[in-house]
Amino acid sequence: MKRRILVIDVGGSNVKVLMRGRRSRLKIPSGPTMTPRRLVAAVRRATRGWRYDAITIGVPTPVVHGAIAEEPANLGRGWVRFNFARAFRKPVHLLNDAAMQALGSYHGGKMLFLGLGTGLGAALVVDGIVVPLELAHLPYRKGEYEDYVGLRGYKKYGRRRWRKCVDEVVRLLKSALVADYVVLGGGNAKLLKKLPTGCRLGANANALSGGIRAWRTR
Repeated sequence: MKRRILVIDVGGSNVKVLMRGRRSRLKIPSGPTMTPRRLVAAVRRATRGWRYDAITIGVPTPVVHGAIAEEPANLGRGWVRFNFARAFRKPVHLLNDAAMQALGSYHGGKMLFLGLGTGLGAALVVDGIVVPLELAHLPYRKGEYEDYVGLRGYKKYGRRRWRKCVDEVVRLLKSALVADYVVLGGGNAKLLKKLPTGCRLGANANALSGGIRAWRTR
């Protein structure tokens, strides 16, 4: 019997809860007050009556050897060393959120995933192996990549200039990482009028696929 996986995609603005066989996804507001304890309580309430065997959680922060390495920048505190398996009473697989989306978006070759959301998520997939990247805080112009293509950049510069920044950043990173193609995901990817050259648009369903695929590699 196939293992039933609950997928939790934690973002800086919302938490999305998905499961194969459920027609609609649940959305829970997050933000700077969202702690792991509040996350667990909210998900348990929202999924009362659901039956699942294991959980994949995508978090917007580095995950090293299956453990959260740093506190997420846009959420509350307490994520490092929090025991999700004990709190949910289920096996839990932790992934960087961009890595989870990337795994679900992959269709061969060398793929760069960029998540345009509250910040900038990134991951590379080569021959089916996902490599999480931390590009958001690398220097770019007078700040960092995230300052221009994340939500702050969109609010500060407006849609037209933000789109130009996305075009340039995609071109630079695709070239630097020698990617065959780029998948643009995240909640703000839909704000692009035209996709940059060499790009594909991600889909919300990719988080679910990535969360399920993550267990096949364990």
